[in-house]
Amino acid sequence: MRIVQKDVPASSGDILPVGAEVLASPTPREPDYIALNRAAWERWAPGYASAGREAWEDELRWGIWGIPESEARFLWALEPGAKVIELGCGTAAISAWLTRHGLRPIGVDFVRSQLETAARFQREFGLSFGLLRANAERLHFDDGTFDLAISDYGVSLWSDPLRWLPEAHRLLRPHGRLIFITNSALLMACTPADGRPVQDRLIRDYSATNQVEFPVDAAVEFHLTHGQWVRALRTNGFTLENLIEVQPPPGATARFAFAPLKWALRWPSEDIWIARKQ
Repeated sequence: MRIVQKDVPASSGDILPVGAEVLASPTPREPDYIALNRAAWERWAPGYASAGREAWEDELRWGIWGIPESEARFLWALEPGAKVIELGCGTAAISAWLTRHGLRPIGVDFVRSQLETAARFQREFGLSFGLLRANAERLHFDDGTFDLAISDYGVSLWSDPLRWLPEAHRLLRPHGRLIFITNSALLMACTPADGRPVQDRLIRDYSATNQVEFPVDAAVEFHLTHGQWVRALRTNGFTLENLIEVQPPPGATARFAFAPLKWALRWPSEDIWIARKQ
């Protein structure tokens, strides 16, 4: 994604009511990339507090181009009271929107400072929903707990799909839905190794961008090609319902500078995947 975000079996004490302290279970051995990404996001988190607060005030917007839910209508079919898990919630603006609309979300993230910011916003805006500090690749919830799992550049970017997809499948009830957003494989194939903004030519091997590290960030991103995502979803028990290759409207402003509007109007900069548990 260009910033450009434990194996922890969470206990019930990790779920935070409004205003509570952000806690987590003791951390067992975890993949190296989780430790790297957590450390990176602890560094980046202060710079996201202001944008996070604006997102709490605004309507729900998806992805780097801020597609409004009123246009996308990804969540229109959810029944009141539906249980939703946000995997890699950051400051939890999506969970806040869900709560306001009568749904029952829990926001999961492995970065303490992000969740502390979310808890502060809960107090400020008078909302209450669960916040859980844990690795979304391994959670303590019972099988079939949730109606919907969401990741907007959360676990979909910063965790291994071979780990988080089977966990998302386990957490969803039969026919539950998964919605996740991440960078397009084409964007990654056109992104220089040093992390400079995307170019108008292929730079990386298209099929060799699964695990991407930008030295300046000291973090690890996970990117699959379309074919690899389709096979991963099918292997883990999902049926693909839709793939939206996002094209921003003219005049749009991206949340990050790595994908200029001129580029994104010609080629897909991000993908929105919608799948259902078989």
